[in-house]
Amino acid sequence: MQEGFVSPSTRQLRDVAFIDGVRTPFGKAGGMYAETRADDLVVNCIRELLRRNPSLPPERIGEVGIAATTQTGDQGLTIGRTAALLAGLPRSVPGFAIDRMCAGAMTAVTTAASGIAFGAYDAVIAGGVEHMGRHPMGEGIDPNPRFLSERLVDPSALVMGNTAENLHDRFPHLTRERADTYAAASQAKLAKAYADGKIQPDLVPVATRSTESGWGLATADEPPRPDTTVEGLAGLRTPFRPHGRVTAGNAAGLNDGATAALLTDTTTAAELGLTPKMLLRAYAFTGVEPEMMGVGPISATERALQQAGLTIDDIGLIEINEAFAVQVLAFLDHFGIADDDPRVNGYGGAIAVGHPLASSGVRLMNHLARQFEDHPDVQYGITTLCIGLGMGGTVVWENPHYSPAAQQDTDRPADDQEAAA
Repeated sequence: MQEGFVSPSTRQLRDVAFIDGVRTPFGKAGGMYAETRADDLVVNCIRELLRRNPSLPPERIGEVGIAATTQTGDQGLTIGRTAALLAGLPRSVPGFAIDRMCAGAMTAVTTAASGIAFGAYDAVIAGGVEHMGRHPMGEGIDPNPRFLSERLVDPSALVMGNTAENLHDRFPHLTRERADTYAAASQAKLAKAYADGKIQPDLVPVATRSTESGWGLATADEPPRPDTTVEGLAGLRTPFRPHGRVTAGNAAGLNDGATAALLTDTTTAAELGLTPKMLLRAYAFTGVEPEMMGVGPISATERALQQAGLTIDDIGLIEINEAFAVQVLAFLDHFGIADDDPRVNGYGGAIAVGHPLASSGVRLMNHLARQFEDHPDVQYGITTLCIGLGMGGTVVWENPHYSPAAQQDTDRPADDQEAAA
């Protein structure tokens, strides 16, 4: 047997750690990044990860996986590899591009993490980018006519807003009023998170260029509307059908932005003095009816929890992508969770902060990792999202800061806690 060869029968899977995650401020499509290249957004994130983690030798990075939904122009040319080269990583570091629509960055993370667990490499950078101002969703696609001629999918499956209206049809108790109330709460939670300094630590400032205004610096998200009210949302039009329920106010917008995360195995983390923010415990991707893609997080979460040997009651924090408010409400209703449950999207979600498609998976992970630090009483959390053409994705994470004592303190009645203090 060749020296150094590890027999598959004796290979041990390794624990995967989320070490760090960063993102650019998210912009409105065609807004502050109108004259900024998509690949440069990713490069900013990769360089920031290296700056924040100086004990990681760049040559130890085994892979750079970057997702984009529209893989053309400045989001094409195998963007994982080109971004790695542009960021100054050694030429020995490979890279790849990946597409699973809204779950692109999540898939880049789980794919690269699987390689870590298998032992293919010790450290990876994974993330995503979407410049919807330059590359609108659906640009250049050519759906096979058999999709419609043979009724393989309902025509509404090709327009995400129509799939959200379909959810309202299937679950009429998920009213527009409920969706608007949820959306206004998302805006308020993001505004509070900004005020509390919870968002800023993971933002990478980006130099912007405008022909009219010259150079600028993006340091905060562009989409939020902190003055949003339920009354104001009620007056918005419904663009996907007359007298519909989905509006620009209870759905994520069209956005530009990039994300990147650093992952290693736990042994490498200890060797390099890197502190894990989360530990990956399970993940799942599932398919659902394409025209009802918003229910994807339900089946994906059920499968991921089953793999982890957990139930929804074990999950103390939930980060769910808010592509549409109705999609989140369908998930919450299925699991018997209240619309305003504090476990859900504690810093607000995509309705407020934006949803640059393939980048959003790592944004969810950033929010969960920050909340894990503040909640040693929580052992497990999930990141989950719906995916175009009828899919869902969920990742189960464990909190390395978890303390059973902290959980016991949280479980005790308030008067008992005061007496103990």
